[in-house]
Amino acid sequence: MTVQPQSINESQLQETTPLKLWEQIKEDWIAHGRDWTKPGFRAVAIHRFGNWRMKIASKLLRAPFSIIYRFLYRRVRNVYGIDLPYCVKLGRRVIIEHQSCIIIHGDCVIGDDCIIRQGVTLGNRYRDRPFDAPKLGARVNVGAGAKVLGGITIGDDVNIGANAVVLTDIPAGQTAVGIPAKIIKGNRE
Repeated sequence: MTVQPQSINESQLQETTPLKLWEQIKEDWIAHGRDWTKPGFRAVAIHRFGNWRMKIASKLLRAPFSIIYRFLYRRVRNVYGIDLPYCVKLGRRVIIEHQSCIIIHGDCVIGDDCIIRQGVTLGNRYRDRPFDAPKLGARVNVGAGAKVLGGITIGDDVNIGANAVVLTDIPAGQTAVGIPAKIIKGNRE
């Protein structure tokens, strides 16, 4: 019996191929409804630019881009209230729905196609563990005002309700609501 090699379709190959800066920004622009004026799109685009500049090996050549990045990062943080440092591992097509009071820890990992709304905090839980940060899977929907705290893992396709305080891991495909967040049972069809 011979085993046929698995064929990889073009969309799977595209998902694993790293995109260039302008391709990433275009993909984010499309995900944000083709509206470049949205603060969420601007924050994500500046995040992508911040990552791109770090790929410049020479510190001397990187310096002017770092100055530009710091200016733009602080502008988005202070004007729109979106704190998204370049060191966050941000997936593809992440949407920041609205502006104001969005704080994302620098060690966070956010998967592809996630939605983050206003008032969300993704941060550490304890002062003595400053590097503990949440890891969000793909297609996580974070409701307005939700707090996801500590070195926890949120599975793929999870919904986090508005104003929920998530302190423990949430398995894939679940919905978590409340303070502290609890998984609720419901039809997912």
